[in-house]
Amino acid sequence: MPAWICTTCGVQHADTGRPPAHCPICEDERQYVGWGGQQWTTREDLAAAHRSVLREEEPDLLGVGLEPAVAIGQRALLVRTPAGNVLWDCVPLLDDAAVDEINALGGVAAIAMSHPHFYGAHVDLADAFDARVLLPSADRQWVQRPSPRIEFFEDSVAPVPGVTVARIGGHFDGAAVLHWPAGSDDRGALLTGDTVTVVQDRNWVSFMWSYPNLIPLDEHTVADIARRVEQFAFDRVYGGWWGRIVVRDGAAAVRRSADRYIARLHGERPS
Repeated sequence: MPAWICTTCGVQHADTGRPPAHCPICEDERQYVGWGGQQWTTREDLAAAHRSVLREEEPDLLGVGLEPAVAIGQRALLVRTPAGNVLWDCVPLLDDAAVDEINALGGVAAIAMSHPHFYGAHVDLADAFDARVLLPSADRQWVQRPSPRIEFFEDSVAPVPGVTVARIGGHFDGAAVLHWPAGSDDRGALLTGDTVTVVQDRNWVSFMWSYPNLIPLDEHTVADIARRVEQFAFDRVYGGWWGRIVVRDGAAAVRRSADRYIARLHGERPS
């Protein structure tokens, strides 16, 4: 029985003989059902038309994506450390050549994800690497393909020594970031998916309840996200898509972006 993959969000669902009737992730107001109605694909169908792409983002950080892009088009990130590698966020497919290349780089000890839109085929990937999957308890309801590999945490967890995954909320109750102190030449990097999204002007970030449907967050939540992020020292912010990177001064970018967002909620205009 195939594990069905939603063509709109790219999240893999449980193994069943027939496709599910609905994708709860797409029917939630933060996402959407495709204009052609609910549609499904499988790993085999994706593999026939797409290939995995691996690119170095910086030393010990590898971007993992698909060409052509699938669903919302995100890319994952492989963080390499002496204590083991962590895959941050997931894609709907990782082909055999990419699995072999990642295994040659030390494999994957643990998988963690920013939020449900980036769950992809995390069970397939965990099985391929014999890896743990770490998810926040707050987002337990969004797991579409159960697996004994999944372990739930409350506010933070260390997938390997020296790396921290922390729940910051906002986009989802369990929305999370990964802090990698060794990133950006030991100045620190924050990997965010789009729980804190890097915008087109890459000196800034932003925050939303729903990106495709343009539903904002409230002042209290945005302030709380900024406060939670400030526990970490980091110079660089890696968003969820190729090129979405705040290259320097990332911690200040998050703070000034939160301040700007809240000012606009109050109707303030730049002087």
